[in-house]
Amino acid sequence: MLVNPTQAPPGGAESQANAVSKAQERTTMDYDAFLRLLIAEMKNQDPLDPTDASEYVSQFASFSVVEQAIQTNRKLDDLLTGLSLSQSGGLIGRHVISGDGSISGEIESVRLTSQGPQATLTNGQSLLVGPGVTITGASS
Repeated sequence: MLVNPTQAPPGGAESQANAVSKAQERTTMDYDAFLRLLIAEMKNQDPLDPTDASEYVSQFASFSVVEQAIQTNRKLDDLLTGLSLSQSGGLIGRHVISGDGSISGEIESVRLTSQGPQATLTNGQSLLVGPGVTITGASS
C-alpha cells in the first residue's frame, strides 16, 4: 500500500511513520487470518459442488503477492525516510533563498515534516525546502 506523505499528519518523520504503520495494520491481513478464512470457506462450501483445489492455491498465491508488495512498500518508505534524513543534514550551514526572495539566510537546523524538509535559519525565519528554493554554499 502506498501512502501519500502529504496526507500524513504534521509532526515530523516519526509521526508520519506511525501513521503509515497504523494504516498498513488496518489494511493488511496476516497469514493466520487468511488460513482461518480459507478453512471456514472450505467447511461451508456446497458438498454437491465443492470448490476446486486449484482455486484455493490461486487465492493463496494472490494473497502472498499482495503481502510481498506491502512488505516492499514498507522497506521503500524506510529507505526514503533515511535518505531524507541524510540529505537534510547536509543543508546545515548552507545559504538558502526562497523562490520569491522574501526569505534568505544560513540554515541552522532542518526538521523533516510531512511536507518535506523545514529549514530554520540563523535569523529565526523558517522555510520549507522545495521547488523554487535556491541553496548555495556556506554564507560569507
